[in-house]
Amino acid sequence: MKKNIGSTDKTIRLILGIVIILLGIIFQSWWGLIGLLPLLTSLIGLCPAYLPFGISTMKKKTE
Repeated sequence: MKKNIGSTDKTIRLILGIVIILLGIIFQSWWGLIGLLPLLTSLIGLCPAYLPFGISTMKKKTE
């Protein structure tokens, strides 16, 4: 599938995922597992929630 997450979006998702996971560990809560979602989407570069809306944060190539 075509990637739809740009570099800024990846960075934000990566940081947010790590913070959520760490907060889950600190507060000993299973809610920290939610942090896996932004972490994984940042690593694969594809957000399934963007697909139905045709959203892409990738920079457009100019030729």
